[in-house]
Amino acid sequence: MAPPSSTRHALVVEDDDDIRSLLVHTLNREGFTVSEAPSGTRAVELVQTLDPELITLDVQLPGLDGLEVCRQLREYSNAYVVMISARSTEIDKLAGLEAGADDYLSKPFSTRALRARVAALFRRPRDLVRDSTELERAVEVQRGLLPDASPDLPGYEVAASFRPSRAVGGDLYDWHVSSGQLHVILADVMGKGMGAAMIAAAVRSAFRTVGNMPGLTSAFNHAAQSLGGALESSDSYATVFKVRLNPANGRFSYMDAGHGIAAIVGPDGNARRLDAGGPPVGLWFEDQWVAQRADLNPGESLILVSDGVLDAVGDLEGTFAAMSKVVLAHRSIQDVADHLARLAQDDPEHDDVTAVVVHRHPDVPGKDHR
Repeated sequence: MAPPSSTRHALVVEDDDDIRSLLVHTLNREGFTVSEAPSGTRAVELVQTLDPELITLDVQLPGLDGLEVCRQLREYSNAYVVMISARSTEIDKLAGLEAGADDYLSKPFSTRALRARVAALFRRPRDLVRDSTELERAVEVQRGLLPDASPDLPGYEVAASFRPSRAVGGDLYDWHVSSGQLHVILADVMGKGMGAAMIAAAVRSAFRTVGNMPGLTSAFNHAAQSLGGALESSDSYATVFKVRLNPANGRFSYMDAGHGIAAIVGPDGNARRLDAGGPPVGLWFEDQWVAQRADLNPGESLILVSDGVLDAVGDLEGTFAAMSKVVLAHRSIQDVADHLARLAQDDPEHDDVTAVVVHRHPDVPGKDHR
């Protein structure tokens, strides 16, 4: 990184003397005039007087921690903030970005990585970065929550299609096989941007954690209870459709928390709508949900779509009719999911649009499987 054309001021906020010295030395070599703060309280004071262009911010500070420091700084400072912390989980990084950081480095870090990230931040004008970087990170977080590949489940195919909105909403789908059962979830968190992406990450984590708990009813309610604090503090809620399927016989239990857009569609296009359940998770925290049961017969497809599809079609009856039409028109399960998601393509302001399809192959030897 070449020295800046004009002197820039950086503030290093770090309570460890050795790490603070390393950061100061690194930024000095990059042409910055560097000030130091060993605590969060001191950092808040210095930012008000120095108005630095760059702040490196430790998270685990004595007294006022780095997250709270960042929140306070964002009330009056437009500086680039790079958080540096030993906390390296996805949730920790999301918390830092939500607090207002522009980037997040995990300890131990290389000075080369720090220099590269600082250079990347300064390549764009500061007044254009805030909204664009938050949107980019929200997109990155949202896509990072989605499964990489279809589960390997003999006799079944699972596919999905996801079309994010321009503002990035809170749609999430996930699947995995655990203890011989197929777990599928489609959720939609109220809100947009990084806040919705963070809650979506918490939803995914909560329901993965209870995957092996016996009984979907108890597992679902346990996950919903664990999400209560995050949803309440963000004044948000999530619609959730959760499935546990036994691949040996196609029988599955499911929970519909405010979702209401799911059906089993046969090879003849006949659609059986699955009964809606209770309210969304987080709307009323005293709620309890009870699992229902259904069967996915050979040749049938379980189809879940987000309300982005409903918005595009206009009503529930039309949405279920569209499911039937698409199944009849396409042989590939991935094509079915893709075409359902494309129903909103003519609306430039569409919400996130997600379609998930679980197909059970026909039990007839020699037949062409969907």
